[in-house]
Amino acid sequence: MFNHFLITRFNLRAMEWNTDKKNKAVLTDEWHKNRFQLFTDFCFPSVASQTNKYFKWLVFFDISTPEEYKKLIATLEIKMSNFIPLFIDGMSNFLPSIRSYIEDYTEDYIITSRLDNDDCISKYYIDEVQKKFNNQDFMALDFINGYTIQTQPTIKIGKKLQQHNPFITLIEKNHNPITIWHIIRHAHWKREKNILQIRNTRIWTSIIHQENKVNEFTGYGKVNLNDFFENFEILTTQKNLINNNVIPLSKWIPQSFINAFLSYWKYYFKNFKKKLGIYYTKMS
Repeated sequence: MFNHFLITRFNLRAMEWNTDKKNKAVLTDEWHKNRFQLFTDFCFPSVASQTNKYFKWLVFFDISTPEEYKKLIATLEIKMSNFIPLFIDGMSNFLPSIRSYIEDYTEDYIITSRLDNDDCISKYYIDEVQKKFNNQDFMALDFINGYTIQTQPTIKIGKKLQQHNPFITLIEKNHNPITIWHIIRHAHWKREKNILQIRNTRIWTSIIHQENKVNEFTGYGKVNLNDFFENFEILTTQKNLINNNVIPLSKWIPQSFINAFLSYWKYYFKNFKKKLGIYYTKMS
C-alpha cells in the first residue's frame, strides 16, 4: 500500500553553508568528530529502536566524508538493516538522488519523513506516522509537540511546541512524488494548505548543541526523565550524563515561562494567519 522513507542529510557540501551560528567553519575534522558523536549518541539509537520496522532510513553523506567515518558508517550499516547510507557529490545532488532511489518502489503511496542528523525520535515515531495514513493523495503531517534538550554549556530538558518543525512528514500518491525534502527549509511548509496538525503526541526531540546553525533552547515545563527515557532510546552514557547533570526546572523558571509564552503566542498567531489564508499556496 505504501513505502515509508525516513530521510536525513548529513555532511553534504553546499556553497551557502560554510559556518555554524558562531561563524565557526563546518565540515572540518572537529565538525565531523562532534557531529558523528551526536549522530551515534542520539540519532542512530533512537531510529534503531523503532517498534515499527516497516521503513527505510536513507542517510545522505558526501563523497568527501573522511575514511575513518566511512568505516564507522559501515559498522552502523551492519547493526541496522534498514539504515541505508548513500554517498553523493554535494547538496546539489540531494533531491535528484532521493528521487532516483525511490523510483524503483511501486506501492501506490510514498511516505517521506525528515530527520536531522543531530536530533532523535521516539521509538513510536514511525508507528505514529503510519497510523495517520489514510490513502491521502497529498498530505503533510505536522506533529507539533515534542521535547528539546540543551547539551551545552549546561544540560536542560523541556517540552517544545513548534509548527512546521524538522520532523515533518509527507504522504503522497506515488506519481512523480516530490518528497518531504522538496522544501529544504521545513518552516516553509507553512505555505501548504494540505497539512494535518497533530497535537499532544510527543514523538521527537530536538538537540541544542554548540554547532547548531540557528537553533536555541526554547524548552519549557517539567519533564519526567523516567517517562522520557521509556520513549526515547539514546546512548546509555548520554542518559547517565543527562540524569546526573540536568538543571532542575526550579533553577530556570523565568526562562521556562518566557519560552512557553512565546511558543504559544507563535502557535496561535500562525493559526490565525492560516485562517486568513496568508502565505498559503499549493505546492504539490
